[in-house]
Amino acid sequence: MPYMSGWTRASGMSSTVSIPRSDFDEGVTLRRQSSLTIDAWRALRSSVSGRIGMLIVLLFIAVALFAPVLAPYDPLEQDVYNRLQPPTRAHWLGTDELGRDVLSRVIAGARISLSVGVVSVLIAMLFGGLVGLVAGTQLGFTDNFLMRFMDILLAFPSTLLAIAIVALRGPGLFNTLLAISIIRIPHYARLTRSTVLSVREREYVTASRSVGARDRQIMFRHILPNSISPLLVQGTLGISVAIVEAAGLGFLGLGAQPPTPEWGAMLSSSYIYLLRAPWAMFGPGVAIMLSVLGFNLFGDALRDALDPQMRR
Repeated sequence: MPYMSGWTRASGMSSTVSIPRSDFDEGVTLRRQSSLTIDAWRALRSSVSGRIGMLIVLLFIAVALFAPVLAPYDPLEQDVYNRLQPPTRAHWLGTDELGRDVLSRVIAGARISLSVGVVSVLIAMLFGGLVGLVAGTQLGFTDNFLMRFMDILLAFPSTLLAIAIVALRGPGLFNTLLAISIIRIPHYARLTRSTVLSVREREYVTASRSVGARDRQIMFRHILPNSISPLLVQGTLGISVAIVEAAGLGFLGLGAQPPTPEWGAMLSSSYIYLLRAPWAMFGPGVAIMLSVLGFNLFGDALRDALDPQMRR
């Protein structure tokens, strides 16, 4: 096919179409940019641990979404005459100390535990990301003030700080979510700041600054979009940590209050029957373990997929 200066000519059976060379180059550029996302998806899909983690995560999401349909019984319905019954065909995971179906409560608890994990991570990513973005772009007094405040929060053990926050505000699901969000903000703030400090020295940021772009434009149009990948990976891994934190607060009686079917609260109410009815703890314990495992596997695979050096 002959090449004519500035144009690429494509011939058909009865007509000839001329395509500007500049449009052709732009199409090639767009395809190359989109291939980065495709390569990341292929790397994620080719990872065995990534597929397993994704399958577990999707399974728990489906269970949480369709919990009222999947639960064979009402998770709050009590039957004291059949309390602490072993697993049977009627109750696959047995019954708890009040005769409630353990499987139904585990299924209903998936919606609560996953909601706390996801929402608390989103809140922490939002506020922590903004703090880190401002600190990494402004520097000077603003950077020192924000980061020293984050260091103060990091100086306290996260679990003790969460317990203190819930104890001050009172036990409950909302206060648990708020406490987990607060203790995770410094982690995302420091991660975002370190990423921003690296991105702000890139050539495209320098070029934007040289043509007169404002700091706000550079911050939200160039620096922030190129700093999201580490936040996504850390957020995926942080969901598993938030689930464990919520279960820990629930086990201490500071999280969701009875009769709410939350995994940590279920462990707290059934551990005294460990020798007599171990199945009462088996359901929520395995649910916590599998959900944490799924998000950890998916987060590790996502980190490798988004890292160009790992893809090579």
